Order: sequence, then C-alpha cells, then structure tokens
Amino acid sequence: MPDAVLALNAGSSSLKFALFEAAADGPKCILSGKIDGIGREGGPHAVARNAAGEVRWEKRWPAARELDQDAMLGPVLDFVASHLGEEGLAAIGHRIVHGGTNFVAPALLDAGTMAKLDALCPLAPLHQPHNLAAVKAVAAMRPGLPQVGCFDTAFHAGQDATVTRIALPRDLAEEAGLRRYGFHGLSYDYIAGRLRELDAAAGTSRVIVAHLGAGASLCALRDGNSVETTMGFSVLDGLVMATRPGALDPGVVLYLAREKGMAVADIEDMLYHRSGLLGVSGITGDMKALLASGEPHAKEAIDLYVWRIARESAALAGTLGGLDAFVFTAGVGENAPSIRRAVAARLAWLGVALDEAANAAGRLCISQPSSRVSVWAIPTDEELVIARGTLACLARQAA
Repeated sequence: MPDAVLALNAGSSSLKFALFEAAADGPKCILSGKIDGIGREGGPHAVARNAAGEVRWEKRWPAARELDQDAMLGPVLDFVASHLGEEGLAAIGHRIVHGGTNFVAPALLDAGTMAKLDALCPLAPLHQPHNLAAVKAVAAMRPGLPQVGCFDTAFHAGQDATVTRIALPRDLAEEAGLRRYGFHGLSYDYIAGRLRELDAAAGTSRVIVAHLGAGASLCALRDGNSVETTMGFSVLDGLVMATRPGALDPGVVLYLAREKGMAVADIEDMLYHRSGLLGVSGITGDMKALLASGEPHAKEAIDLYVWRIARESAALAGTLGGLDAFVFTAGVGENAPSIRRAVAARLAWLGVALDEAANAAGRLCISQPSSRVSVWAIPTDEELVIARGTLACLARQAA
C-alpha cells in the first residue's frame, strides 16, 4: 500500500477519523470511523469500517473521566498502524475550526503555527482547544510525523469586506480581530465541488447550502465561492442549533449580566451548552428525539428551528440576487426528511417545489422537475477535504 494520510476531526465528545490512500487521481478512502461518547456516561465506543462498509474495528471502553479525547488517539493510531503494516503514514491532517485571517490554506502545524492558533482559542472556545489538543497529543505519540491543519474559516476568506465587517468602533474591531469569519468551511468546500459534479449548471450558479448538524449554518455560494454565511464572529451566531441559540440581541446578554447578576462564565455555559433546541424544548438538543416526541415544547423548538432556517435563507437569497439551488447536508440535513419538507414549504415563494417521494426516499435531488430551484440532499465529507488539503500541503513543502 502506498503512503497514506489520516484525517482527524476532533470534537468535544467525539473523534472522527478516515484513512486515505494517496492515489494519483486524488485520495481514496480505505477506512473511516468514529469514537462517540468520550467523557460521557456509558463510555467511549469506536467503530471503523472499510470502503465496502465492513466493520474492521470495534471497541468499547468503560466510562471513566481519564478516558478523554487524547486517550482515544492512541488506540486510533495503533489500529491504523496495524492496518497499514510496514507502510507508515505520510502525515495526519486535522480539522481546525479557526484559522483567523492568517491561515487561508492548509498549513503545516509546526511550533510557530501552533502558537498562532493557540492565540485564537478565545474566538472558538468550544472547538479550538479540542482541535489543538489532538495535534499536541499526536506530536507526543508520533514525534516527527508531519501534521497539517485544514481550517473551517478558510473557505470564507474571500468574502467582501462589507459582509465581514462588524459595526463596532473601527479601532477596537481592528485591534481585537472583531469581524465575521464564518465556519463549517470544510463541509461547504466539499458540497461546492460535489454539486458541480452532480449538476454543472447548479454548481456554478446561486446556491444556498444548509449545514444542519449539532452546529448549524447556511452559506450562500456563487460559482462555488462563499459570498455570505450565517455564522459570524463565533459559532454562536446565525441559526438555532442543538444547544446554541444562534443570532441573539446583545441586549439579552447585557440584561442577564446586569439585572440577573449572571457571571460571564455562566452566560457562556448557557449560550454554548443549554440553549438552542435543548433550551426551548427543555428535553433534548437531539433532533431525532424531538421529532419522535409528542411534547408541545418539542414542536415549538422544531418550529423555531425551521423558521430561522427559512428566514436566514431569504436573507442570503437577497444577497445572491436570487436562488437557483438549495442543498441540505450534515446530520439533520441528510437524515430528517420532515425538516427538509418544512423548510421547503416555507421557501415555496422562492420557487422551491419538493418531490415528496424523492425526499422521503433520501435521493440526491429531491425537487420536482418543474421546480425553479433545484433542491438536493447531499452527504458531506469533511475528512476527504482534509485529506486533499493535507496532500496539497505536503506537495508544497516538497516543491
């Protein structure tokens, strides 16, 4: 087997990974897997499958506080090494949520780069520390193995300054880096290319992509490039999410601090972990569970979720000057036909006409032939984008 690259996508309670063969026509996935439940009740659970979908590795660990994300990296690397045999890894590529304004392409994660990325942790406290912890843990276990960062913010780097500017005092904004960055860029990068493969006309027109997972955002694309996105300075902005509120009047935060005496740490915990679908329903932030619930508050949470997607979609259509295609992706977007149906119904005025049978069957194109806007449900593949970026970075280093 030729040299391979491992893509790692480290979250707060999960670790996704995929092993790619460095083929001449691009990386080919030969293994993919995920460890869920890290630091949660029940303990971590790992499953990895080959390209044919066959389980090649499955393991459960008992629940224990010391079994954090770093502790899970060792078993993953050992499994990958056993699969590769004598052939080693060429490099490991990581999803890094925040690259700021300096990192707009995949970059080698050396000491200087890591110091700059560490400084961005206050801008993405829910994700950045976990992303960088994985890099540091791998460096300790496999010193000398090249590691490459692929940045969620990079896809949005070409947006017009009017779209990224925040209306705060200029000196403060420029000094503190207060601007709209945008996130979920690896997913949007993949979808832009995949849509072009499926329909060349749609892929080069005016498109809105809805990345609907535990975190959620929309991105307006023109000719496959990011024009505007609903997440801004932080991953709290935009749509209602599993445990995050999305766009919020800043007066609410001031009121909670001044009148309710809430400390900054308590407000931060509420905004990241206790709001969104969980906060409104009082039940859970998991969309599958909410859809199965008969509780009135569950329906209210879902209705708010759908309305906000439709409202923000209308705003992005205004930025684009119209709409030619709409794409659903990520966990909810790919697996919840009822959410796709509800969003499409609210966007009917834009020319969206859903094919109910195609939607229920989970086909790629789910709009009627007569629909002015083509509608798609396309699985995303952030790990493939990481692998591509990692190989491209290695090629630049070797040149």
